[in-house]
Amino acid sequence: MGATRGGAPAMTEQQLQRAVLDLARLHHWTCYHTWLSAHSAAGFPDILACKAGRLVVMELKSARGRLTEAQEQWLGLLGAVPGVEVFVFRPEHWLNGEVDRVLT
Repeated sequence: MGATRGGAPAMTEQQLQRAVLDLARLHHWTCYHTWLSAHSAAGFPDILACKAGRLVVMELKSARGRLTEAQEQWLGLLGAVPGVEVFVFRPEHWLNGEVDRVLT
């Protein structure tokens, strides 16, 4: 990880993804992540995690990454399903504990 302003470590989307998946599995979530999205539906979320009657949908972005129109559409559709929890996580959410609060 490189440095950003203020000396906080920069976290790539790939590093965030690895950390989120590791944390989810540590807390016994069953996760789905498309490894190669080339032949998948455009905009499908990065991670789906299931545990004890919960379905959490996560789109991961770098600090400056933007959602595509297709991603916004998927997140909106999935978020409209009763009980489905939808999140867009960035490195700041890892650092401030928000990801941990959702998955623990």
